[in-house]
Amino acid sequence: MSTLHTVNKSPFEKNSLDTCLGYVAGGSAVLLLEDGVYAALKGTSVEPKIKSALDSAKVYVLGPDLKARGFSEDRVIEGISVVDYAGFVDLAAENAKVQAWL
Repeated sequence: MSTLHTVNKSPFEKNSLDTCLGYVAGGSAVLLLEDGVYAALKGTSVEPKIKSALDSAKVYVLGPDLKARGFSEDRVIEGISVVDYAGFVDLAAENAKVQAWL
């Protein structure tokens, strides 16, 4: 059963991302949104964790939230897909359940 995991907290303020990654199984998807988009940025201390997660799950970042925080798509770690709101809806519909990590 596939799960869409959503993370909306900065990995530099909360441990939501770490907790989420502990439960991610093969075939799962992770969507970084709101302040969770900071985990998608190249050159941070979180980058190795995200790259490791890409081995077993698909990782996405919400483009409008990235843009709202002043970042362009070229700052995103290679392998992460940028989606819009329609893409978010598609991800929720494609997965059997959605787990929000707050």
